[in-house]
Amino acid sequence: MSTIAIAPGFASTRTAVRRPARRAATSTTAGLRLTRRGRLVFLVAFVALVFAALTVFGGQSAATGEAGAPVPTRTVEVGQGDTLWGIASTVAEPGEVREMIHQIQELNALSGAALVAGQEIAVPVG
Repeated sequence: MSTIAIAPGFASTRTAVRRPARRAATSTTAGLRLTRRGRLVFLVAFVALVFAALTVFGGQSAATGEAGAPVPTRTVEVGQGDTLWGIASTVAEPGEVREMIHQIQELNALSGAALVAGQEIAVPVG
């Protein structure tokens, strides 16, 4: 009587195909494994940390507690077809129209150069 020894990893005794043996994962090589919920918690914590950092360091105001130098102004009512360039050019010295536009925008807290007919704006007296 003959005996056949079957080694682990062989599919059958007829085929000579050898499969590599599976290794059990050890805790030193596996590293950190997160579940789906763990990844979600990690993502939410990361987003909250980034939001907090942007809130603290992002939008700081350049305003000071001191009052600036008073600028003598007059109020101008914007008419139909008036532009900020046209109003600034009547007040500014030659070659300083752009600076006057910037001053008018700062005085009136304008975000752009758009004006509306009937709007009252403060213009420096020049």
